[in-house]
Amino acid sequence: MKSRREFLKDAAGAALWGAQGSFEWAQKPGQRISGARSRVVVARDAGLRIQGSQPDEQNVLALLDKAMTAYSGRTAPAEAWRYLVPRDTVIGLKVNGLGGRGISTHAVLVHAICERLQQAGVPAGNIVVWDRNARDLEACGMNLGTDRSRVRCYGSDVAGFEDTAVHCGSAQLRLSRVLTRDCDMVISVPILKDHTMSGITFSMKNMYGVIDRPYLLHGDNCNPGVADVNALSAVRDKVRFTIGDALTSVYEGGPVYSPEHLWRPNALIVGEDRVAVDQSAWQMLDRKRVEEGLSTLKDAGREPRYIATAADAAHRLGTNDPRRIQLLEV
Repeated sequence: MKSRREFLKDAAGAALWGAQGSFEWAQKPGQRISGARSRVVVARDAGLRIQGSQPDEQNVLALLDKAMTAYSGRTAPAEAWRYLVPRDTVIGLKVNGLGGRGISTHAVLVHAICERLQQAGVPAGNIVVWDRNARDLEACGMNLGTDRSRVRCYGSDVAGFEDTAVHCGSAQLRLSRVLTRDCDMVISVPILKDHTMSGITFSMKNMYGVIDRPYLLHGDNCNPGVADVNALSAVRDKVRFTIGDALTSVYEGGPVYSPEHLWRPNALIVGEDRVAVDQSAWQMLDRKRVEEGLSTLKDAGREPRYIATAADAAHRLGTNDPRRIQLLEV
């Protein structure tokens, strides 16, 4: 039996599926969340770790399958991906390694996503795993490379940033060329963490990794900075889905590794509505904080107000209204 590494290498020549396989992400962004309730799936597995502290490879793959089939309503994992992924598309997986080893997007989850994408017909060379730089990708446990015969993995330090800046609130920022030129669509693969400034960092905050000077947008609890970045046309249009890594988290002391506040939810949080995803993740984090005898983020003066801003009439990135969120826990 081939190892996963061998599979990822050899699957480069897999044929693309027929046109009937997918249509959802080919629609105009926001089309699916403008009327009906936004679906968010939280998939858990208490037995995710067989030995030691690291998530088991096969259990993570099974957890991903559970999340994606529940979200899509399809029974088979390959059909779930075909339901969601358009054909002839270069797909970027935007991970987050800023927190360093121990609190970065898990490589085992990224490998599982790449495996399922290829089984659904996406050539390996059409998958780009990326973050700000080599250091952050290595913190996730990723192997760097730009060989188009396999899954590519490189940062904005290699691709560079656009020469022309864009307006983002009061700031002038340049976007990563991985986003603007190398990828047709992006799946956000953040890791759930407490954040000393923004309150929580997850799907939308992950997009600070696509701009050249994120430090300009950390004032006032990153509000409206996070919402403004996600409202940029390239980010709004290309970032179509979140597969949120809540396998390991920190509920206090983030966004860096804080071993005394380490938490293992053993969960994935997935959805198309990035605002609803972050709203649901915030509530999960707050429940853990209260359970541990800490105040909520709001009482701690770190309410992630950018989530409500992202849902307002000026940004229209999704919904933070629980009545308009269909939360499925599986």
